[in-house]
Amino acid sequence: MPTVLIVDDSKTERELMARAVTFAGHSAVFAEDGAEALEKAKTLQPALILMDVVMPNLNGFNATRQLKADAATKHIPIVLVTTKSGDSDKFWGKKQGADDHVCKPYPSTELVDIIRRYVR
Repeated sequence: MPTVLIVDDSKTERELMARAVTFAGHSAVFAEDGAEALEKAKTLQPALILMDVVMPNLNGFNATRQLKADAATKHIPIVLVTTKSGDSDKFWGKKQGADDHVCKPYPSTELVDIIRRYVR
């Protein structure tokens, strides 16, 4: 069963995203910030990363940039799931290497569709 890494500093948000991951037929693992995400992505090699942007220690933009620059993790699709919903935020996320962008709050069906788009 493919694994999806959920990166968010909010336990509630992690649980909401995990429901969508489970509904899509995959297993979820968690990281509470970008620094933890870097470690887990390298060791677990998830099929997809759902990444918040506003987090302590290492934000989602910086973590995405580092993951996409690393040969061991650059192939993993990253979807930013964030309240940063402006056009400039979406542009900056793509510049960092994000594959897609979902704005919070989101309908659970939208997140399930995104997960299914990247993980088959």
